Amino acid sequence: MQPAPAILIVDDHDGFRRFVRGMLEAAGFTVAEAATGAEATHAARIVRPGLVLLDIQLPDVDGFEVARRLATDPAGGQAPVVVLTSTREASDYGGRIAASPAAGFLPKDQLSGAALRHFLGGDRA
Repeated sequence: MQPAPAILIVDDHDGFRRFVRGMLEAAGFTVAEAATGAEATHAARIVRPGLVLLDIQLPDVDGFEVARRLATDPAGGQAPVVVLTSTREASDYGGRIAASPAAGFLPKDQLSGAALRHFLGGDRA
């Protein structure tokens, strides 16, 4: 059994990050957090997460820009899988999700360890 890769949660709402951290740690993931796009790119260089759970609406830059930055600067390693999240529907973003380097979109109310393992290519924990 392989250990689950680290997940970086990027969201400006502290309560949401705490909730998701608890859920994902209970599912066997190692979790790091960031509240802004700048913090996310810095943390990704240090943590080298396998997956980044990335809110689209951030206070400094939007999640689409952060996803682009992570895809073009993988810090000397493989770029992480990026899953965009929002409380809004995917259709609200038009074609921006499909045009981004993100692996996909997951509504915040559908987050689970199983859903994230799907993006990582199967059950790893």
